[in-house]
Formats: sequence, C-alpha cells, structure tokens
Amino acid sequence: MTFPDLTRFVKTYDIRGLVGSELTTDVVAALAAGFVDEVGAAGSSVIVGHDMRDSSPGFVDAFIAGATARGANVINIGLCSTDMSYYASGTLNAPSAMFTASHNPAAYNGIKLSRAGAQGISLDTGLASIRDRAIVYLTDGITSVDTPGTASTRDVLADYAQYLRTLVPLDGIRPLTVVVDAGNGMGGMTVPAVLETAAGLPGLPLEIIPMYFELDGNFPNHEANPLEPANIVDLQRAVVEHGADAEAICQTMRSAAIECGARVVLIDYAQLLRMAAKGRNEETQERVLAGVTALIKDTAKECGQMVWLGSQVTITRDAKRK
Repeated sequence: MTFPDLTRFVKTYDIRGLVGSELTTDVVAALAAGFVDEVGAAGSSVIVGHDMRDSSPGFVDAFIAGATARGANVINIGLCSTDMSYYASGTLNAPSAMFTASHNPAAYNGIKLSRAGAQGISLDTGLASIRDRAIVYLTDGITSVDTPGTASTRDVLADYAQYLRTLVPLDGIRPLTVVVDAGNGMGGMTVPAVLETAAGLPGLPLEIIPMYFELDGNFPNHEANPLEPANIVDLQRAVVEHGADAEAICQTMRSAAIECGARVVLIDYAQLLRMAAKGRNEETQERVLAGVTALIKDTAKECGQMVWLGSQVTITRDAKRK
C-alpha cells in the first residue's frame, strides 16, 4: 500500500495537510490508532470534534474507526471551535482530537491533538511517536484489540458558553453594539451561544451585528486569514455603517487591533519580534514584546481607544464614544 509522506504534514505542533493528496481517511485512521496507543487511552475516553470544513465529518468517522479499533471509547462532540474542544478535554479530563486547519484555505484540513486536561502534543512530546506509529499501521494495517472501544455523542456547547461567561464580570456591563465577522467559521455557532441566547443563557445588553455567520468551509466571502488586510475590509465598513462600539474578528491570531476612526491596523506579534529582536535571546525578545505592547496601548490611548490583546478573538472598543 502506498501512502503520503507523513513527515511533510505532521508539523511541530499539529497536523495540517491537503485533503486527498496528504490527509486521507486511511491516514486519519492510522493517526487515530497511533494517538490512542501513545496516550494510553485503551479502555478510556477520547474526545473528537470538528469544524465546518467539508472533509471534517468524514475524517471524524475515520478517526473513530481507528481509535475504537485500539480500544478507546470515543466521545464525539460534533461541530465545535478549537477552544471548545480544549474545554471538553479539560472538563472531561480526556485526550482530544480537533479537526481544523485554522486559517488555512479550504483545500486543507488538520488535527490538533491533546492529552487529558487539554495538554497540547508537539513533536517533542508525542506527535513524532504518533506519526511513526501511524506509518507502521499504514504499512501493516491496524490491528484491533481484544475489546474494541465504543462511540457516543455529547453536546457541550451550552456548558462551554456558561463557562466562558464565568471568566469575566458581567454585572454592570453597559449596552454595546458589536459587529462580528465570523468569516463563515465556527464563530457563527459559538458567538450566538456565548454572547446571545442560542445556548439558553440570559441575554446580555449587546446588539450583535452578524457578518458571515453561515458555516461554510469553502469560505465564500473571504479567506479565513484576518492578517490579510483585504479580509477585514467588509468588517471595517460595517463598523462605520452601524456606528458600532466594537468589532470582533473571529479567527485565531496572535495580534493586536487598533481602530482609529474607520481604520483598523493589525499588528502581528510574531512579525514584530522577527523584525525587532532578530538574533537576540529569548529574554531580550520578551522585553521587546513588552515594549511593543506598551506602545500599542499608548497609541490606542491617544486615539481615544481601549485595546484588548488576545489570541482567539481580537476586540477593539471606542472608549470615548458619545
């Protein structure tokens, strides 16, 4: 049997490859079997979730087949965001697999693997071993244990939304109009659950202006990468059109956003570090990053803005709105 070179798409911190030529159902089943072996999950629970990409449901089925063959009891939480899968892994104290390719184009998919308690797995902490075990399974076939595992489903969206609301004080929150560009990604499902009432939670004094909330892994409106200026033009226009207090970009990125009038500037931390601290040691890079963060906040203050820095949802808010 011929199979793709796994070393090309099993990356340092996750797995990301082209659907069909690199990531196939056979490859996914073998990776699932290797994952169960590596984390010692035979006879125990393993969580699997997926995003809205067209290939994700089929890959989840392949994962379940490989994982149960090696004895894991798979809990399928269905459509979810990456952080929602981490929540499930932490709450249920079980290893997890999340099918997503983050900001990569529609032709890609991938897997983010974690040990129990949402402890990420990298090449140095088990991903290389999982890859090597998968190569053996692809070569020799997946052998089933004497007692194969089971498969079940579980909905964790409401619990996840409730948990997020406990992280910040919501009493005294003032009314806000917020434009949210979900980019046809999973924010289209999680934002109504967390910030609105879709999960059965009490309403908040927020008027959400939704943009591209329809789940569509083909990304028909713009690419999933918010660091490309062309991908936030619609959001910028909507903020001005609706006189919004805030905008949210529902994509994973390590960046800060500053809104000055109708203009949003995205600042990529990684790029700043490469430019400002190339060749310097880690301690110096941290000092540079701290200085950059202070500069961003000072600039925002001068523009009459408050800025939240984050890696999952980046939000800017007009602090002097009349």
